[in-house]
Amino acid sequence: MIESTAFGTMTIDGRTYTSDLFIFPDGRVKDGWWRQRGHALHVDDILALIDAAPQLIVAGTGTRGRMRPDADLSSFLAERGIDLIAEPNPRAVEIYNRKRAQGLKVGACFHLTC
Repeated sequence: MIESTAFGTMTIDGRTYTSDLFIFPDGRVKDGWWRQRGHALHVDDILALIDAAPQLIVAGTGTRGRMRPDADLSSFLAERGIDLIAEPNPRAVEIYNRKRAQGLKVGACFHLTC
């Protein structure tokens, strides 16, 4: 469960992270995530998360929502039966925690700044 988020930080299960990260459906966290093209989110940026076969990917687009999913990302994921929700981090955290508590197989990616 994500306990808190603020500009540049996120606390998950008691551990605080200070770099962009993935949360896999099994709860593993991989920090140090970088996108290939700055504030754009493309398929190539989240292949490891896609390979984990979540039902839903929640993309935290940053504190102010500056990161934007590529126009083709939603359709690419839909073809694989994966839904995408992209929201600024405070809202994305709420969605992630709620969907996970409902038993959905959820993965996430979070841009911790901007």
